[in-house]
Amino acid sequence: MNLSERLNEDMKQAMKSKDKFKLSTIRMVRSTIKNLEIDLKRTLDDNEVLDILSREIKQRKDALQEFEKAGRDELAASNKAEIEIIQEYLPEQLSEEEIQVIVQQTIQETGASSKSEMGKVMSALMPKVKGRADGKLVNQAVQKFLQ
Repeated sequence: MNLSERLNEDMKQAMKSKDKFKLSTIRMVRSTIKNLEIDLKRTLDDNEVLDILSREIKQRKDALQEFEKAGRDELAASNKAEIEIIQEYLPEQLSEEEIQVIVQQTIQETGASSKSEMGKVMSALMPKVKGRADGKLVNQAVQKFLQ
């Protein structure tokens, strides 16, 4: 079962169990996927759906920080719950140690030795950690090793 099918099945299950919050979150994600499919005039594969899910989580994390700064606890709690629901569809996240190992390997593969070559490292690295690691964490790890 691919990710789109899984989202559809979970949406149906949320309807049956009357879980309105999960239902609305899945509908928002499905809406984003459907809009992109309409724009591209084709169905999306799992990698493209993973990109959308990652982007949705990133948007919510950014909003979460703003809500917390503004003291909007009810909106922050809502965003946290949405993030948890969306993360169910992503592969298991890498730990910081695993990210560091992958970063070191990629730096060795690319032969990078300074921060000016960070773009080369990131372009080789991101496909390896796609959907399994936050881009900010990866970026910080690369910066740490290229100092």
